[in-house]
Amino acid sequence: MQTIGFIGTGVMGSSMAGHLLAAGHTLHLTTRTRARAQELLNHGAVWHETPAALAPRCDTVCTMVGFPADVEAVYFGADGLLAAARPGTLLIDFTTSCPDLAARIAAEARSRGLRTLDAPVSGGDKGAREATLSIMVGGDREVFEAALPLFNLMGRRIVHQGPAGSGQHAKMCNQIAIAGNMIGVCEALAYARRAGLDPEQVLASIASGAAGSWSLSNLAPRMLAGDFAPGFYVKHFVKDLGIALESARAMKLDLPGLALALRLYRELAEAGAAECGTQALIRRWEASGGR
Repeated sequence: MQTIGFIGTGVMGSSMAGHLLAAGHTLHLTTRTRARAQELLNHGAVWHETPAALAPRCDTVCTMVGFPADVEAVYFGADGLLAAARPGTLLIDFTTSCPDLAARIAAEARSRGLRTLDAPVSGGDKGAREATLSIMVGGDREVFEAALPLFNLMGRRIVHQGPAGSGQHAKMCNQIAIAGNMIGVCEALAYARRAGLDPEQVLASIASGAAGSWSLSNLAPRMLAGDFAPGFYVKHFVKDLGIALESARAMKLDLPGLALALRLYRELAEAGAAECGTQALIRRWEASGGR
């Protein structure tokens, strides 16, 4: 059993931290809004006001925050982890963030005798609750092997992708694939409606065929039900697609499908859906009458 710190108990982080606590690890928490962590505190987690107060108490510290700027503040800020953690501490960032930031954190951590992994996840709120997340990990292989028992409490498919930053690059591949697929899902449902078909019947036919995907099986039913509660926020998807497009351009790689998806999701966020789940993209076709 370890003493583990967890920073960020949002839609996914709260479930991930809960699995660690349920396994018997001692859990220390801090998050921007204490109320978001209250259920974990009720079950025995220990509250701290800052990352710097939490870090010296822990063998491992996990972070699951929103944006690269948040990651930078948590790690490099005045109350940040890099300055406060004891040598030998393992720092795992589950946030989807910039590959170059992950590499910078790893370099600074190494100079301070700390170990790091970038380990973004995929699977949404459902995967976090059911501990079936896909976890894409960058960092030293021996550090990855040491962290596997913790990863296995939160995910089902855990893959070491390469050195620091590789987990983030793999997550960009994941987001690029989802982005194009989400456009396809929305257009398929819009076509079904315009053709006078029952979209639920169409979904029953195509979800198990060659068109099948996680988004089609898990998010299309939410679209049809008008359920836009966030399993993954539109605002965070816009952030991820922006990182992916910037990284692609830096590698001189043209990804027109990604650029289109980013434009559509930015329009969706600007229309007031930033706090909705990514399945809210269907609203674009509903609002336009399918055009």
